[in-house]
Amino acid sequence: MPKLTRLRTILCKLESSYATDPTPTGSANAIEVRNLEITPLEADVVERETIRGYLGNYPQLLAQQRVSLTFEVELAASGAAGTAPAWGPAMKACAMSQTIVNSTSVTYAPVSSSFDSCTFYVGIDGIRHKITGARGSFSLNASVGEIPVISFTFTGIYNDPTDTALPSCTYANQADPVIFKNGNTTALQIFSYAASLQSFSYDQNNETIYNEFVGGTKEILVTDRKPAGEAVIEAPALSAKNFFTTATGSATGNLTFQHGQTAGNKVTFTAGQIDIASPAYTEENGIQMLSLPYVATPTSAGNNEVSLALT
Repeated sequence: MPKLTRLRTILCKLESSYATDPTPTGSANAIEVRNLEITPLEADVVERETIRGYLGNYPQLLAQQRVSLTFEVELAASGAAGTAPAWGPAMKACAMSQTIVNSTSVTYAPVSSSFDSCTFYVGIDGIRHKITGARGSFSLNASVGEIPVISFTFTGIYNDPTDTALPSCTYANQADPVIFKNGNTTALQIFSYAASLQSFSYDQNNETIYNEFVGGTKEILVTDRKPAGEAVIEAPALSAKNFFTTATGSATGNLTFQHGQTAGNKVTFTAGQIDIASPAYTEENGIQMLSLPYVATPTSAGNNEVSLALT
């Protein structure tokens, strides 16, 4: 029988001990995703280059066996203020902290140590791929007239796949998304200027490596991050805001907006100290636009380049 691509599920649960399967279930750990892609076995190929009296390929051995996984979730909160979204464990496994204020908010911010990890079960019409010790990175992308998304990229430890029936999934704590547009998205500021925004991107740019030493453990390590992104706005008059002067200066400024206006489904992105690089003109339907590439920098306190607050 053929395996159907449409019949796929993904479960995600935080690990209490690194790379130890916490057994996620469809009733508690299912996530609604899109653009799900898995490389079920990624490895370094080592050839046995033995001397012989004939031509042909050498036998191969696979080293550093791992799995890579990518997927997107819609940028929406859980539906209840103070309740973490279903994609919260994935965010924590991207070197982010999760702070919950009961009935009020859930906030994600970067960390530089004590990184969380998670186990994924990816089901493909009766085949289950188990990925343990997964850590990764994320990016945000939003354009006017579209559903904004969080894109996740993970690397995890390889486990032999099994013939396992798809779980019965209960999808909870993921509110319906709203379109990125005027009215739904508000409180926009770039260097304290209320710009007219066409599109926005942010990439956490976590550097993750697969590490395996004799006598050690197999582990996905987060070794650095370089957050950056781009905002495309309607070009303002220089008298209103001169982003060229901003770019050539040394000061940093804010980039923030709120997406969603319903309690329980508001997401506020804040980068308090962005540094703009080289502004460039673009065009959108005959309108002069200004592209603002930026990097997000921390203060001396550290771990505060960005926050994602769900209220």
